Amino acid sequence: MPDLFDLTGKILIATPGLVDDRFSNSVIVVCAHSHEGAMGLMVNKPAEQVTSAELFDQLSIPLGPVVPGLMVYAGGPVEMERGFVLHSPDYSSAISTLAVTEALAMTATLDILEDIAEGQGPDQSLLALGYCGWGAGQLEGEISENGWLIGDALPELVFAQTDSRKWELALAAQGIHPLTLSSAYGHA
Repeated sequence: MPDLFDLTGKILIATPGLVDDRFSNSVIVVCAHSHEGAMGLMVNKPAEQVTSAELFDQLSIPLGPVVPGLMVYAGGPVEMERGFVLHSPDYSSAISTLAVTEALAMTATLDILEDIAEGQGPDQSLLALGYCGWGAGQLEGEISENGWLIGDALPELVFAQTDSRKWELALAAQGIHPLTLSSAYGHA
């Protein structure tokens, strides 16, 4: 295996070379990456089975009078019953918040949802059910096989763009037009 390069805080942009249809045109924020593997959240695939109001109700969290609409995303195919909130760094959980970049943080404890319900959560947030996970060397292998392009995880892409455009805009930020992508790969 080649030397590890740390992708924490980067985005993965799916290419046509990625063979798993679950990730077609996906954009994933890598929240943690080490020699043991990687963990990330898909940020452009809304969950079809649940709304935030239903989720708060299921968790018995009462909503305050002014609660921003919070979209629920399919964060990935692993542990889809687990919730994660990717958010701006203006919020820190009393229990546990992971700094992903200087501009992004992730909290996976119930207290952030309680704070959001009370209108005291982060300025920007994205709620994901499930996550994307890779074992040791797996992500590096998928990258070397032309499955993913790598870019910077910018808050304006994650929070301020429409989901249907995030993939295209992530490519554009790398200077790539979608029609120029190929599923073929090789090594020089």
